[in-house]
Amino acid sequence: MNADELLALDAGALSRRIAAREISSRELMRASLDRIAALNPLHNAIVSLRDADALLREADARDAALARGEPPGWMHGFPIAVKDLSDAEGLPTTQGSTAVGMRIARSDALFVQRMKRAGAIVIGKTNTPEFGLGSHTFNEVFGLTRNAWQPDRSAGGSSGGAAVALALGMVPVADGSDFMGSLRNPAAFNNVVGFRPSRGRVPAVPAEDLFYAQLGTEGPMARTTEDVARLLCTLGGWDARAPLSLADALPDAAAADPIGVKPGKRIGWLGSLWPDLPLEPGIRELCESGLRQLQQAGYSVEPCTLGVPRDAAWTAWLRLRQMLTGGKLKAIYAQTELRARMKPEAQWEVEQSLQLTGAQLQEASVLRSAVYRAFLDLFDRFDYLAAPSAQVFPFDAQLRWPQSIAGVPMDTYHRWMEIVAPFTLAGLPVVSVPVGFDARGLPMGMQLAGPARADLPVLALARAFEAIAPWSQRRPPALAAPA
Repeated sequence: MNADELLALDAGALSRRIAAREISSRELMRASLDRIAALNPLHNAIVSLRDADALLREADARDAALARGEPPGWMHGFPIAVKDLSDAEGLPTTQGSTAVGMRIARSDALFVQRMKRAGAIVIGKTNTPEFGLGSHTFNEVFGLTRNAWQPDRSAGGSSGGAAVALALGMVPVADGSDFMGSLRNPAAFNNVVGFRPSRGRVPAVPAEDLFYAQLGTEGPMARTTEDVARLLCTLGGWDARAPLSLADALPDAAAADPIGVKPGKRIGWLGSLWPDLPLEPGIRELCESGLRQLQQAGYSVEPCTLGVPRDAAWTAWLRLRQMLTGGKLKAIYAQTELRARMKPEAQWEVEQSLQLTGAQLQEASVLRSAVYRAFLDLFDRFDYLAAPSAQVFPFDAQLRWPQSIAGVPMDTYHRWMEIVAPFTLAGLPVVSVPVGFDARGLPMGMQLAGPARADLPVLALARAFEAIAPWSQRRPPALAAPA
């Protein structure tokens, strides 16, 4: 098996072959490092890459452990790069900000510990926007991450580096995080699968805020739904240090079928969620084409609308995001020299948060509850809900964000991703699955969501769709020639 064939394997197959000693950890590491050397200078997905000799020695140690008969974890020898918002011991956590600097992490975040226990080798970090703000991956520390399919286009964000690294075969699976679509948008922009788990499924440890910070979560990304499920089973699970984490057990990540359930048949098609939410032409059509394929396979698809006013959902979103983001960044903002290094969007979040009142935050919580109840009403009729993963196709990488959609001006730096926010507010499990390409060859994804805690049924539907419409099997043009 040559290096290109090796890196094209899905993570489940790769795991089985390493365990059977048909492939060595060294072979995988060498192939991954060569792929990174060939493609990362242009795409800039991996940052803070560790020394190659040190990584190869760690891979050799994994091979020696197998030779001694030690049982492998399902990620045995996998090269993994951690999103640069989270700590990986010995590597800098920059958050893409010169105001933070190259702070070296002294320990691993809990989800990184769990990947390491499963056998993974951390090779570096993946690039992210400054503080993870904005669904477009660029910053003043490492620069711009470029789309895996068309390098002059945005990679999305904030897990843009992770999505590009996956699409280009630099890593077999990847972690990401999602506040406003940061697992879903870059997955859509790079033709991979990104899953935002139910609130509490993946515990945030360490975390300063154990109770209010309910909008962001870590989660898995991969090139197939089954690999997403395996990584979810690794990242997820109760931890007493995260009191709102979920305690229900997940399957064994190494199981023959980590999803283990059959999908329901009733799908509600939300379209743009509200009639006046703008979409770039072609996005609705791709999603509706995919849904017709599901109908032909026996699924029921019916149009529906989220029964809460758009301005109510957006008001709740703005205030709660400002409270959480502004509160987190307030200490940096308070220092004049560091404030000058913050990007304008980050400064805006803090400045908005300083104007919030307790009454406004209480109202935002009430409005958020109304969004959740509106979803509950829909789940009385449907097993799942579908909507586009983004309102625009991958855009010019030199832009800070899209200024308008279909002629409608965007009034904030993140308004162009409004379509993902209600799912976050409700804490629902929602996956972005590849749904096709436009005439320019630009990818798009479709969100599939289920009721709270229905993570595995949502992934079951995603897997069924993947079998019917196997867009995820396509590989970027850069992989057509030897890497």
